[in-house]
Amino acid sequence: MLELIIIFFIYVVGVPYSSWTDAAAVPAPDAAAIPAPDAAAVEQATEIRTPEPQDPTGKFLNATEVRPILDATKASWVAVRLYEGQDLLYFTNLLTWRCGFWEIRYGINGAPANQVLVMEPCHVDTAQPGGITDPVGFPIYLTFEPDSVQSVTVEIDYDDGTTDAATFERNGILIP
Repeated sequence: MLELIIIFFIYVVGVPYSSWTDAAAVPAPDAAAIPAPDAAAVEQATEIRTPEPQDPTGKFLNATEVRPILDATKASWVAVRLYEGQDLLYFTNLLTWRCGFWEIRYGINGAPANQVLVMEPCHVDTAQPGGITDPVGFPIYLTFEPDSVQSVTVEIDYDDGTTDAATFERNGILIP
């Protein structure tokens, strides 16, 4: 089973970058310029969500199934790459296991993780529910000015109502 997961991950990462060139460039935000999330809005959003059933499906559709994988691969949640004059910030690992959570938020260079990453819906009726089928409509990376991404904070809201977070320094997530 682990071999299938690794093969699937390699397949997702191996999709040619040329098919993703339509993603819009996003300048690196100044950490001081990003407003903190409104506490009342955050509280209201968490009140609306009811934890989803955590019955094992064998298809990695809930937090119970994806959390062990994301715990084991936490150092690889995100990656940054200087490519063709831009920093590309990849969320591939997280997006592959997105069926087990409600939301991914991120912050760049010390900013709070209040930017929501738009995710492709899960394909629950297929053999690979977490497969990435529309990397143009739902990019697996964001673009920034070259060498501008120095740190990334990521928060995940799992579909069981729990949250996990991590902060990554550029040198720890830089890929060639």
